[in-house]
Amino acid sequence: MAINREASPRVGNWTRFRETARPARKNLHLFLIPVAIAGFWALWEGIIALNEFPAFLLPSPRLVALSWVENWNSGILPRHLGISLFEVGVGFSVSLFVAALLGYLLAQSPLLEKIVSPYLIALQAVPLVALGPFIIIWIGAGIWQNALVAALIAFFPMLVNTLVGIRGIRAEYRELMRSYSANRWQVFIHLEIPAALPVFFGGVRVGMTLSVVGVTVVELLWGDRGLGFLLNFARGALNTPLVFATVATLAAMALSLYGLVVLVERFLIHHRRNEQ
Repeated sequence: MAINREASPRVGNWTRFRETARPARKNLHLFLIPVAIAGFWALWEGIIALNEFPAFLLPSPRLVALSWVENWNSGILPRHLGISLFEVGVGFSVSLFVAALLGYLLAQSPLLEKIVSPYLIALQAVPLVALGPFIIIWIGAGIWQNALVAALIAFFPMLVNTLVGIRGIRAEYRELMRSYSANRWQVFIHLEIPAALPVFFGGVRVGMTLSVVGVTVVELLWGDRGLGFLLNFARGALNTPLVFATVATLAAMALSLYGLVVLVERFLIHHRRNEQ
């Protein structure tokens, strides 16, 4: 087969160009994110200018930013943000611990799974709003009630992913560990945790976002503090700029917590790979 000598330098130049452009493509999002934000800002301002919407119906981004700065400096946003963060943190932590422990036990015992699963599925199928009166009667209204709702709504995805992650370990790997006379603790540390981590953290990501949703919903319905309560208060007062500012704070909180989970996931998985 004849080799096209004239084409070879072109192929080499194209390959070098692709290798040079690869780092730029990896960092392209650092350029696109500000461009997307600026475009969204301009579109928002343009819609208001064309339709002449009043501020109580659709405030401009400038009014929303001013409202956010004003309420942040006055301490209103930080106070309610801290309460919502505490509720999410407590609810998510309790849910994570219980879901991981119960999911592992169910993965090890098919009989226990058959006994417990119907109750878990029934609990997941019942709307949490319907459980609100029972929660208020049993533990009262307040921060701990909101944290409990966050734990309940985030529990099921993390439970299922823990179960799937442990059950998904191939039997050959377990046999290999037994051939090296590994005890139960060594199998757990060196096989089950590393193999289940990617699937488990998929559930943790979903659970974190759901815990934020759960806290916000209960604060909207019967809370007397927190970002959900502030959102309800601003809506009732027709303070639309504050509504938008609170929604932006909620979104920033959810994104930050989700990013924290991603960082922990990358650290743990990278650390385990380095140990191996």
